[in-house]
Amino acid sequence: MTQPLDPDMFHECRDGAMPIRIGDKWTARIIRCLEGGPRRFSELRIPLRGITPKVLTESLRAMERDGFVRRTAYAEMPPRVEYELTALGRTLLEPMEACCEWSRRHLPAFLDARQTWSDS
Repeated sequence: MTQPLDPDMFHECRDGAMPIRIGDKWTARIIRCLEGGPRRFSELRIPLRGITPKVLTESLRAMERDGFVRRTAYAEMPPRVEYELTALGRTLLEPMEACCEWSRRHLPAFLDARQTWSDS
C-alpha cells in the first residue's frame, strides 16, 4: 500500500513561476503525485489544491492519450478507478528533477528578471 499523499507537497511551488513546463499547468504535479504508485482521483485532489474535478479529469485524459498515465477501472461495487504512470510517464521524472534543481538554484534570479521586464 502506498503512503497517503502529503496535502502540502506543493507548498513551495509558486503558481505562475514555473519557468520550465511539461504539458499544462497540472501535468508535472500529477506526475509527482503518481510517482509513488497508483492513486485514486480523490487522492490526487488532496495536494492539487485549486484544481477543479473537471480540469483534473481533462488533464488525466490528456496524459492517458499521450501515454503518460494508465487508467484502470475495477469492476467492484462501488466502482474503483486508479491512475498510474506508464513506463513512458516515468521517463519524465528525471528531467523533471533536473528542472526542480534548476528552479531551486535560479528561481530568485528568474523572478527578478521577470519583475524587471514588467517594470520597464
